[in-house]
Amino acid sequence: MATRHTSDSRRLPPKAELDDQQRSGLGDMDVADFRAAAHAAVDIMADYLSGVGDRDVMPQIEPGSLLPLFPALAPEQPEPIETILEDYRRLFEPNVTHWQHPRFLAYFSSSASGPGIIGEMLTAVLNSNSMLWRTSPAGTELEMVVVDWLRQGLGLPPEFDGLLTDTASTSSLLALAAARQAAGLDAASKGLPGRADVPQLRVYASTEAHSSIEKACMTLGLGRAGLSKIPTNERFEMRIDALEEAIALDRKAGIRPVALVGTVGTTSTTSSDPIAELVRIARREGMWLHVDAAYAGAVALIPDRRGPFAGWEEADSIVTNPHKWFFTPVDASLLLTRRMAVLRDAFSLVPEYLRTLDRDGPIRDYNEYTPTLGRRLRALKVWMNLRYFGLEGMRRRIERHLAMAQRFAGWVDADPEFERLAPTPFSTVCFRYVPAALAADRGDPSAEDRLDALNVRLMESINRTGRVFLSHTRLNGRFAIRVAINNLRTEEADLDLVWQILRGEAAALGSSPG
Repeated sequence: MATRHTSDSRRLPPKAELDDQQRSGLGDMDVADFRAAAHAAVDIMADYLSGVGDRDVMPQIEPGSLLPLFPALAPEQPEPIETILEDYRRLFEPNVTHWQHPRFLAYFSSSASGPGIIGEMLTAVLNSNSMLWRTSPAGTELEMVVVDWLRQGLGLPPEFDGLLTDTASTSSLLALAAARQAAGLDAASKGLPGRADVPQLRVYASTEAHSSIEKACMTLGLGRAGLSKIPTNERFEMRIDALEEAIALDRKAGIRPVALVGTVGTTSTTSSDPIAELVRIARREGMWLHVDAAYAGAVALIPDRRGPFAGWEEADSIVTNPHKWFFTPVDASLLLTRRMAVLRDAFSLVPEYLRTLDRDGPIRDYNEYTPTLGRRLRALKVWMNLRYFGLEGMRRRIERHLAMAQRFAGWVDADPEFERLAPTPFSTVCFRYVPAALAADRGDPSAEDRLDALNVRLMESINRTGRVFLSHTRLNGRFAIRVAINNLRTEEADLDLVWQILRGEAAALGSSPG
């Protein structure tokens, strides 16, 4: 187990007994006690951030091993906050996967910055529900400000408006619900099942699109059969010819196209679909165009790097996640659309108890744009992040990650026993180990299977070291290791160490590749 970092001089002094308020009071924690406990918690947080890089990225524990460490029943009597905080440090902190670790290079990392964390703390103390303007005037109007700041930073026209949701999965779900509503079927009031006037509906996305698109189809009553997965080219970009063919066949069969999803920065390879071409097809076919840029959207903050996004300014909706490459704590996803009225039509339901009767003028009640009534105040932490770093500070950090990825890709390309399995347009490198003993047999199915098994073992052995955490995908049916570099705390020295560990573990396994 990795060393725990403590600062005993800063910890709360132990109490011999509970205070009167905790023992028999009917209110909240005493404010003086809250102040002391909060200071102690901030010290714990600062200690954690200062030492997270010295820990194992992923704890070396087995599923179910933590359950016996916690009581089976909730306590009947109050417990001192000192004991609770100590149990947090003893039981919880060492046993999480450390997304804040500089060598967490799996999936797309979500590194929470200091100002974002402070924003999350202030959000919690306000406990503001941004469901109506009057339940959170500052929260509602700050969200409007932050959405527009981000819209401008991404270089999108003023026709776009939007809101903050929890994740891209929800943002895409809302966008496709709006697409369903825009089809003129009045699904919000009439539903879809059993209607003779509603043909089978179709959504199109590439085979590399995120699984949330398929889940959205499942949730919206379109079903998994309602998603047409379009093949990709050798760069894992949606093939326009295949899309055109699929649409023509569906039209002939009486199936109605309603939405097209293009991705900029796919999950597996970070490839980008030809958005400008998708705009043309969507307009011709009367489809809603949704652009999923959950990961890569941050790159559009850099004007000179907007090439892959060309055309997205003509989309009906766009999603990008501040909790990925904008260094905001989970959760925060930005949904932008140029058709807010349609999104509202898809979800608006205003019973009497939610009506605003005491205010005149334009009022935005964000609950009318989502399936949920209660909404977290997410704008505050995004606002603090943007102000602390500034757009220029964001750009510098993103540029650095892009450069680091090219450096790592160069190492892979230069080593005869490694090969890249996809281009590296952003900051994710997909590759595999191909030892000389198997290199000559590439293309033979049995050799390819052995390469897959070897690379599975390689990734597992790397992750078992605890010093780095990597994830994988499959490309053209073959196992690929991914290194995703968008962690705020990753330094050049971390990548040097990752490459050293990778080559060392590969050499150990490569001596017996069978």
